[in-house]
Amino acid sequence: MLSSRMSIAGLLGLLLVSGAYAHHGWSWAEADQIELSGTIREISMAPPHPTLRVATENDGVWRVELGNPRLTERSGFVEGVAKVGDPIVALGNRSLDRNEKRMKAVRITVAGKVFDIYPERIKTN
Repeated sequence: MLSSRMSIAGLLGLLLVSGAYAHHGWSWAEADQIELSGTIREISMAPPHPTLRVATENDGVWRVELGNPRLTERSGFVEGVAKVGDPIVALGNRSLDRNEKRMKAVRITVAGKVFDIYPERIKTN
């Protein structure tokens, strides 16, 4: 009985770890980076990842995910530095699912101010 409980607990632990890895990894995103320009429509600084909703001129509204709250804060992007209506350019990796307007940003530029979220991942300057 104890052995089967330990096996079940181990399996559940493995599922939780692999789920967290999949969520926090980059496997859902393309390797190539794109630049997305638009206007901020919504800002959320809530965990697990601060996000922006960005309206583009020709491609609708995108979800732009930033780093975890601490990483995002370290870049200088904190509550109050941007507001709805600000122009933004996001550099990052878009979703592999082309039906999904979603990107993981490595750098954002808001009203001319640059925030490097993942400086080690930036492929262009």
